[in-house]
Amino acid sequence: MRCLGGVPYVSLVATLLCFSGIALFCGCGHQALTESERLIETYFTRDHQDFITLAYLIEYFQYIIYGLASFFFLYCIILLAEGFYTTSAARQSFGEFRSTVCGRCLSTTFIVITYFLVVVWLLVFSLSALPVYFFYNMANTCHTINILSETPSSINQLCIDARQYGLLPWKAVPGKACGMTLSNVCKTREFFLTYDLYIAAFAGAGMTVLALITYTVSTTYNFAVLRYLGRKGISPRC
Repeated sequence: MRCLGGVPYVSLVATLLCFSGIALFCGCGHQALTESERLIETYFTRDHQDFITLAYLIEYFQYIIYGLASFFFLYCIILLAEGFYTTSAARQSFGEFRSTVCGRCLSTTFIVITYFLVVVWLLVFSLSALPVYFFYNMANTCHTINILSETPSSINQLCIDARQYGLLPWKAVPGKACGMTLSNVCKTREFFLTYDLYIAAFAGAGMTVLALITYTVSTTYNFAVLRYLGRKGISPRC
């Protein structure tokens, strides 16, 4: 019971949430980029030279995803260890002075780092909504085309232009899909899979933001209580 009383439950929940969010964002994001490359190359461009810049960017983003997954796995483990270190169980193991002074230093450091990561991931969370918005518009346009399929002259004016979203240069040909061609694209396996993967990656980014905010609250609480009650030999449970 004494050991269970020293478990940092908030940090533990944040760690599980962070692992889940990073796994969704990195795993689904990586595969979504691969599927996006195939989709755009197949249906929106004929010349590989028009597509090569986007292909390089996708490759670089995938490498960044590898680094993010490794970094957050280690960082979440460290934050969880810090949560254990600043509990009463750690104080009984290491002594009052070490758990108070070192705990305050660690908490201050992690508060600053985690706060910075929250700001960065809020930006990532916002940017991850852009591909979801693109595919949502594409699906909505396809739905409109299916409704107006009895009037071909009208549906040919409904298009999705990848160049407007910066995915392809303006010189790319055709750069867009219109009418029934676009409707057929929306019925492909690649479209549904890529759309679902981006939604999952978006949800994973949101979970990661929530986990980092929880970490910030937890480390701030530990720091405040260690600072206020450290001289009395009382340490927090968070």
